[in-house]
This record gives sequence, structure tokens and C-alpha cells, in this order.
Amino acid sequence: FAVARSLSEQIGPLTAGAAAYLVGGGVCLVRLAWRGRSALDLLRLPRPYLVGCGSLFVAYTAAIYLAVGLARDREQVLEVALINYLWPALTVLLSLPLLKKRASLWLLPGTAMALVGIVTILTQGSGLSFASFWGHLQENPAAMALALAAAISWALYSNLARRWSTPEGGGAVELFMPVTGLALLGL
Repeated sequence: FAVARSLSEQIGPLTAGAAAYLVGGGVCLVRLAWRGRSALDLLRLPRPYLVGCGSLFVAYTAAIYLAVGLARDREQVLEVALINYLWPALTVLLSLPLLKKRASLWLLPGTAMALVGIVTILTQGSGLSFASFWGHLQENPAAMALALAAAISWALYSNLARRWSTPEGGGAVELFMPVTGLALLGL
């Protein structure tokens, strides 16, 4: 988040995301070629996976870079990061209806403990001021809403990738990275 914020301040949030994902996408394509595969091999994956998960991948990236770019100060960047890090808990919770997983009694306390751990790590043990968070939410709802949209997008991506892809086909992150960079560059 610090690098994303620093780049966003210098060249704008979408340009920063485009640069990061185009460079990363180039590395992914080189890695793919190194393994003797091409991006065309990835196009044989199921269409729901390619279109649905590819769209969620792009949506996540655009939302999180815009959220970081819209944050007014470093404290808000931290709050954007905290909201974004709801994705692991949301992934577990969304796996219940999307992947037909069963929950045990430990799901809610375990999820709560994980969230407390994330807050503790990101705030470096100094705690979180809910009054300050609420004030920032009211001042800048767009940044917080985009961070939440990013968290939901990534949780959906994580579950739907398992549902829509084939076990032997692997994933298409090597394709999603440069496509995301191009989409952000277009925006």
C-alpha cells in the first residue's frame, strides 16, 4: 500500500496501477514463455472463468488503486488497507454459498480473531480509533466504498476461480496481469 500510494501521488492512481500491472504482466508472460506455454493456451480455459474471474481481477485492481489514490492522508491509506483486508474473511464466508462449504461453530470466533489480528498488525499494536474511522468514512466515502468493493471483488474472485476453472487447467493470472494493466491504462 505504501508503494501504491507513493506511485499514485506521483503519477495518478490508475497510471500507477497500469504501470505496476504492465511490468508484472510482462514478467508473467516471460515466465509463461519460459515454461513453454503461450497466452493462447490460457484461452482454452472455461469462458466463465476467463470472463468472470478476469473481470473481477481487473475490478479489484482498479478499485484498490482508486481507493488508495482517493485517500486524503496516510491514516486514510491505513484505513483503506484495513477495509481491503476484509477479503480473507469474506472469502471464507462467501465460500459457504458459492462453494457449498459447511461451517462449524468455530467459523465466527475464528473470523473475528483473524480480523483482530489484521487490525493489530496494520496498526502496529497502537489500536484503531473508531471515531476517526467514522469521521473519515463520512468525509471520504468514495475511498472507503472502493476499498470495500475491492475486498468483495477479491473474495468473489478467490471462490469463483475454484468453482469455474478446471483443476488440470490451472489459472490465468499470467493473462489477467497484462490485461489488467492495459485496462487501467485505457481508463
